[in-house]
Amino acid sequence: ATNRPDVLDPALLRPGRFDRQVVVPRPDIDGRVKILDVHMKKVPLAPDVDGRVIARGTPGFSGADLANLVNEAALLAARRGKRLVAMQEFEDAKDKVMMGVERKSMKMDEDERKLTAYHEAGHAICGWYLEHAYPLLKVTIVPRGTAALGYAQYTPKEQYLYTIEQLTDQMCMTLGGRAAE
Repeated sequence: ATNRPDVLDPALLRPGRFDRQVVVPRPDIDGRVKILDVHMKKVPLAPDVDGRVIARGTPGFSGADLANLVNEAALLAARRGKRLVAMQEFEDAKDKVMMGVERKSMKMDEDERKLTAYHEAGHAICGWYLEHAYPLLKVTIVPRGTAALGYAQYTPKEQYLYTIEQLTDQMCMTLGGRAAE
């Protein structure tokens, strides 16, 4: 079993060997809610935690990603001395899982920080005013992971077909950062 069919030996895929390939897609929002419910049973949750809100903000996450998210949120709550895992821990854990660890050691000079702020503000302003863009969730200039000096995060809708207006607004929002610079 593998989630990378490109690494299988071609001899295994010849006719008469393994004739069936079972593709398991990533879960939709209802699937993510159910997966989160399973993993959150083991964790003491604060009253503000809503699995559907978490699921809506994690499109494209696999079951393993969601399990990792719950574990990271529990670890963050423990580090903060909390007995219950609140929605804030889930949001912070989502940032860590999606974008990587916050790089506090990265030193940026004032010009780099200013340019990063302009860039992220450009994404945010475009996203805010474009009618068919995804709703803006968060904007930050805190460096994370290996490449992100900051980011603007949106809450995408799960859909399979897009209108020309949605695609055009998505392109404008994506290029808004560079235009603002």
